[in-house]
Amino acid sequence: MIIPSRFNGPPGTGNGGWSAGTFAALVGAGGVPEVTLVKPPPLDTPLTAGDGEVVDPAGQVVAAVRAVPQFEVVAPAVSLAAATDAAGRYAGFADHPFPTCYVCGPERADGLRIFPGPVDGVVAAPFTAPAEVTTETVWAALDCPGGWSVLSPGRAYVLGRMAAVVSALPAPGSESVAVGMLAGVEGRRAAVHTALYTPDGELVAHARATWVAI
Repeated sequence: MIIPSRFNGPPGTGNGGWSAGTFAALVGAGGVPEVTLVKPPPLDTPLTAGDGEVVDPAGQVVAAVRAVPQFEVVAPAVSLAAATDAAGRYAGFADHPFPTCYVCGPERADGLRIFPGPVDGVVAAPFTAPAEVTTETVWAALDCPGGWSVLSPGRAYVLGRMAAVVSALPAPGSESVAVGMLAGVEGRRAAVHTALYTPDGELVAHARATWVAI
């Protein structure tokens, strides 16, 4: 498996959600995949999968993958109108640790352009599905909104662990609402929840994740 360079997060490394969604394929159908990123996923590099691990050409473990039990949806639905309004208050427009991130980078005209802003104790943003929608796309859309529930100026975080349930793939060109919610912070680690809803409030996918301050 390979993370193509266009799906970057921090410069030179894979976006955490896209990478985790790629590695999640190691969990068979019917299981809920949880991916722990052991090191930043390299781009355009052949990675070997086996025995619940993803390994780079040097033999170093990039990620560990396992199946976990189903978990509850925590991040609440937000209306499309409220999410669109919140996106105008996206903190990343003024201060972004990784402005070329494929998912939430304002400098990426070819990215997903999910810009979560604060609304009613969570962050939310509209998400327009690209022409090619895959499971990895949904994992990516679930990733950064969780990060922006804890990110603050001068305090950067990166994804450490993520588990996701993808109930359906949004249709190309369709609108969804991505929601992120902070559950708690302990030391350098933040627990977050995210969800993707249709404008009618139907759940498309949800996730839980741990972000780590750097």
